[in-house]
Amino acid sequence: MSQPEITLFHSPNTRSTGTLVLLEELGVPYRLHPLNMKAGEQREPAYLAINPMGKVPAIRYGDALVTEQPAVFIFLADLFPQAGLAPALTDPLRGPYLRWLAFYGSCFEPALIDHSQQRETPRSMCPYGDFDTTVGTLLGQLEKGPYLLGDTFTAADVLWGTALTWITMFKLIEATPVVQAYTARINARPAVARAQAIDARLAAEQGG
Repeated sequence: MSQPEITLFHSPNTRSTGTLVLLEELGVPYRLHPLNMKAGEQREPAYLAINPMGKVPAIRYGDALVTEQPAVFIFLADLFPQAGLAPALTDPLRGPYLRWLAFYGSCFEPALIDHSQQRETPRSMCPYGDFDTTVGTLLGQLEKGPYLLGDTFTAADVLWGTALTWITMFKLIEATPVVQAYTARINARPAVARAQAIDARLAAEQGG
């Protein structure tokens, strides 16, 4: 029995580019459903029926619909274990792998946004504690290198590598030598080049 088709709801040069890279890393067939965010397509009823938040990425796989970036990464990497991008449930690395996928959305990105907007929340009420500790926790892990789980490259590195590339480009955190080396390592992968070519084509088609 053949597997259902994967559809990626995607807008070029957004958070969903990480999912595009992941699909290229997995080496599996997929269909792109491009959204033109400049034209507001993510707010139209057709897409809000997919994701009421009006965000990308979202994926459809048969009857399964998955939104939220970490959930999409977990789902896809587990769906294709032969690619070796997700430690198995019994692997000691499984816990750290899930931790770093969740840490991005639950701690790092909220801390980054609050810091860039100069918003301060009492530590006792803040889901991530404080900005410096959050960034320091990440940098401490990257220093152990070459990847988040040491010598093992996983889907978590796809997420963090693509995210940190944009974050440092916009100078939201300092591009320390450790961060620069990490993003260069991820961006040197052929899957990234393929995804960038797809995004460039889509952006041109959308007038970007």
